[in-house]
Amino acid sequence: MTTINLSALNGMSHEQLVALVAQMAAQPARKLSMKVTDKGGLSVYGLGRFPTTLYRSQWERLLADDSVAQIKAFMADNADLLATKA
Repeated sequence: MTTINLSALNGMSHEQLVALVAQMAAQPARKLSMKVTDKGGLSVYGLGRFPTTLYRSQWERLLADDSVAQIKAFMADNADLLATKA
């Protein structure tokens, strides 16, 4: 991940800023990692700023074939309303 000193941006040319944005966009997405919490939940890191934590039964319900199909169908039906985030 590229770390940027924000005060350094003031002295950059337009071309340098464009190159920096291109460099940052080319970086691969964060990899997912997992951890078992003290209370026995499964936390998945790398989806956003905070982990997504559910208990095993909740993950099993969410990842069941019929649930995945239902979520994918909902996403397809509402694709024009849903935002994407890198």
